[in-house]
Amino acid sequence: MSLAIRLDAVGGMAGDMFAAAMVDALPALRGRVLADAAAVLPPGTGTPAFEPGTSAGLHCLRFRLTARAEDRNHHAHAGFRDMLARIEAAPLSPGTAAHAASILRLLAEAEAAIHRVPVDEVQFHEIGDWDSLMDVTAAGSIAAALAGARWSVSALPRGDGLVRTRHGMLPVPAPATVRLLEGFAWRDDGIGGERVTPTGAAILRHLVPAPEARAEGRLQASGTGAGTRELPSGPDTQPNIQPNILRALLFGDLAEGPAEEDILVCCFEIDDMTAEELAVAADRLRAAPGVRDLVLVPAIGKKARPVHSFRLLVAPPQRNLVAEACFTETSTIGLRWQEARRAVLPRALADAGPLRVKTAARPSGPSRKAESDDLVQIAGLEARRAAKRAAEEP
Repeated sequence: MSLAIRLDAVGGMAGDMFAAAMVDALPALRGRVLADAAAVLPPGTGTPAFEPGTSAGLHCLRFRLTARAEDRNHHAHAGFRDMLARIEAAPLSPGTAAHAASILRLLAEAEAAIHRVPVDEVQFHEIGDWDSLMDVTAAGSIAAALAGARWSVSALPRGDGLVRTRHGMLPVPAPATVRLLEGFAWRDDGIGGERVTPTGAAILRHLVPAPEARAEGRLQASGTGAGTRELPSGPDTQPNIQPNILRALLFGDLAEGPAEEDILVCCFEIDDMTAEELAVAADRLRAAPGVRDLVLVPAIGKKARPVHSFRLLVAPPQRNLVAEACFTETSTIGLRWQEARRAVLPRALADAGPLRVKTAARPSGPSRKAESDDLVQIAGLEARRAAKRAAEEP
């Protein structure tokens, strides 16, 4: 892979914004990132999810932890050793643990220097909930998947004022953020509040060894990730048009050919569930962390009974989680597993007017396909066909 990635910190930089921007630019990363993020979270703390949305009228993606109501005030152990142990013990994709651990250690070293304590005794005060651990792991997963990429970042919005922490009110940027981003360029756009979080700062320090570096080459894809905060207008902007986004621009070659990866194939048959039950089970299994794809095929089983055959493509680290989901969501009492290897073309998702279009880099040239989820919003068959043709034109 020969790839240069430019991060434009329009609204700021945070872990969730980074993960969302990169998956928006490279949708093929979604399954890997969700599976890795879910693997470090204890049961009952919620499910990682990417959700489409807008910020100041711009399409964007958001990365968040969808937690049950009783879990929203539950926080992870905030000690460095506890959080590192969760990363090291989790069944993560190759390379994820090393990158995630490095990002977490950068945070711990910054805190240790500020509070004058050994790194192993650091208790995080500016991060520490499950969302932060999820963001660090997601960033590690992306860094591992794009090994060899060159990263750069725009000047960072400084922000202003105070931020509430477990130490009380601290100045913005937070002390850990300042220490991590020494040498990086900053700008003042007149908008206060925390604009770069400590987690976002640690990700930048890990990925961008030379802050003054610039991305060069042919633009291949772009993505936009948004934070949860709505920014007020700065002195140089009109009301309500300042988006709180991080934009990722990808230059160069997404890959030198189809990327290959190990995959598991899980199969089983069902002959005692209704059509409605099968539809619900299939939807839930498709959304399970680690499931790359699911196909449901009607067939004839023993005693000439009609059956439905499930075939799932599963990321190897999530085998046990997917098996549990299959036994929970269906009536099967047995699963068959096979090891396989698949080749995946690089692809990117981008806006084309009112529709999003997925572009795949084929040997014969790029192919384009409009997202079916966007087409269903258009009334009338002929109108949908016309919109599809227009969006897919080169």
